[in-house]
Amino acid sequence: MNRQKNWERLRQEEFDICIIGAGASGAGAALDAVLRGYSVALIDRSDFAGETSSRSTKLIHGGVRYLEQAIKKLDLAQLRQVRHGLAERRTVIRNAPHLAHPLAILTPVFSWFEGMYMTVGLTLYDFIAGHDAFPKGSWLNRAQALEKSPKLTQQMHSAVLYYDGQFNDARYALALAHSADEAGAAVVNYAAVTDFSREKGQLKTATVEDQLTGETVTIRASVFLNCTGPYADSIRLLANSELSPRIRPSKGVHIVLPRETLQSDYAILIPKTTDGRVVFAIPFGDKVFVGTTDNDYNDLAKEPVLESDEVDYLLETVRPYLAKVPVRADVQSGFGGIRPLIVSSRADTKTLLRDHEIEQDEASGLLSLLGGKWTTYRLMAQDAIDRVGEVLKKTVPGRTETHYLIGGEGYRFEDWETLQRQYSLPADVCQQLMKTYGSRAEQVAKLIVSQPELAQKLTDQQPYIRAEVIYQVREEMAVTLRDVLARRWRLELADWQLTAQITPQVADLMAAELNWSDAYRQEQVHNYQRLLTSFAKQAGIPSGQKKTVVTE
Repeated sequence: MNRQKNWERLRQEEFDICIIGAGASGAGAALDAVLRGYSVALIDRSDFAGETSSRSTKLIHGGVRYLEQAIKKLDLAQLRQVRHGLAERRTVIRNAPHLAHPLAILTPVFSWFEGMYMTVGLTLYDFIAGHDAFPKGSWLNRAQALEKSPKLTQQMHSAVLYYDGQFNDARYALALAHSADEAGAAVVNYAAVTDFSREKGQLKTATVEDQLTGETVTIRASVFLNCTGPYADSIRLLANSELSPRIRPSKGVHIVLPRETLQSDYAILIPKTTDGRVVFAIPFGDKVFVGTTDNDYNDLAKEPVLESDEVDYLLETVRPYLAKVPVRADVQSGFGGIRPLIVSSRADTKTLLRDHEIEQDEASGLLSLLGGKWTTYRLMAQDAIDRVGEVLKKTVPGRTETHYLIGGEGYRFEDWETLQRQYSLPADVCQQLMKTYGSRAEQVAKLIVSQPELAQKLTDQQPYIRAEVIYQVREEMAVTLRDVLARRWRLELADWQLTAQITPQVADLMAAELNWSDAYRQEQVHNYQRLLTSFAKQAGIPSGQKKTVVTE
């Protein structure tokens, strides 16, 4: 992806569709649209998946909680969400097998009745999923459960095993945007819509400001599609100030603990919390993510961050399920995201529907894709582009169901051994390259042929090498430190201290590629490290504290 070339395309071309927002739904819509033959511009005021789409629980699921609510309340809308989610689960993994895979999840229970209740529900979950490639669940006795997850509490009666999907959300969204770019879309990050022009009330152009340089450009498009998730109302009101808000933002946070917290490849579902939520503890790389919460969030101008009381809540929630209880000092980082819940008459965000809706404002012509969730991003995008086709009076069927994303086609994880033989890189580096870049991993490895120093790891604690930063700048439109450390890699989400330590090295590599001045490089390092310190402070986790192991 070439940002400057695409910026010039925004200036020079007229598009069928301008998609605002490059998270899951926007990037998915861009790929869907360009594969149908439409001319497409995709812009975002920050990075690809810079907001909510990079801060999920990393699960691809039908929604166990939705199923329970559907049965208890005879709610067909909830049941439809489960069915759609389970159908799409298979497609999400199939199209990017390097970024998504099945995940085994254990639900500890404390009585025979509770075990039977969960078994019946999860058997129905498997039945709705049909004959897909996912293993079927089972009810395990305590010894069997402890064999799979040895850190679970001895107090449990048994555990119910089922399977859902796990994925790297930020890189999945990047793969969607990158795939759209290669198919012909003009894709630009850090490009914010500041105004619209109209003709007889209908939107004709958008004024877009480059958030890095301050330069502006006017985008001409037949249709403008708003895919900004929890921020959708700001674009809707910019297009038509008479509209009523449709989004009720809900904040969800996660804490990140050492892998030793579970010492297992099996995730844990905590089906019942003090306030009726569902919480997961999920292995992700060498960490465990625990979340999420669900609370109203009103200050959209501020980034949602992990707060001290939220740390306490999540630690307290996992306490009954583990033999050795993690403490505050074990928390290595955390992150927050905002769900784009559609406004409903229901009072509680935990019960608001997360299904999606395509809204068309007759006065301005703006289309808005509202609500939804990661698992069904492709269906959301398909519905939105179907509506775009109707507006354009040029309908074309979608083609995304069997379209491999960047790095997905021809992917075989075992090819890491070939990389190791050809480029003499460590095994953990080669495995990480395959899981991150898929069948394009060799493009990263090739960079070390002419510059052997790029084979060096940035830290002994992680398998990241210098060549990746160069590749991410040249091929993946990374332009800030956070693009690399929080999204192209997931280090910011995993370990604030380690991220701060390697930030100067990453800055040196980016500065050489992007022609940063020394003063600008120093400013970027200082600002990012200060941001990481503020995250730790707000979470009540001193950034300089010594890491501890999980204790009794």
